[in-house]
Amino acid sequence: MATTETALKEAMAIDGALGVALVDAGSGMALGTLGAAAGLDLALAAAGSTDLVRAQQRALGALGLHGEALEDILTTLTNQYHLIRPLTGAGGQGLYLYLVLDRARANLAMARHLVRRVEAELEV
Repeated sequence: MATTETALKEAMAIDGALGVALVDAGSGMALGTLGAAAGLDLALAAAGSTDLVRAQQRALGALGLHGEALEDILTTLTNQYHLIRPLTGAGGQGLYLYLVLDRARANLAMARHLVRRVEAELEV
């Protein structure tokens, strides 16, 4: 099992990673951050991404998809990918990983796979 610090370091080892945060979905507070994308305040971006998580959960409820679990949310920008991965482990309920990737350097499919692995090993 990986600690928060180890998990953030593992996420930053993903090709193209610019920054990563572990975020409390209830408050929007970043519990830990690592890395820095030019011009991007990771703590502020993590807080703002909480609105996306809440909106997606409301949409799933409105659609009656109560049995479906939110696996991840992807925002595609001109030069970056922003990947949100809600934690599903017992200690991670209400938390998510927020990963910012350089679009030119990242392999999105591989990044999604590796973030799943980081999530599976994380012990909060």
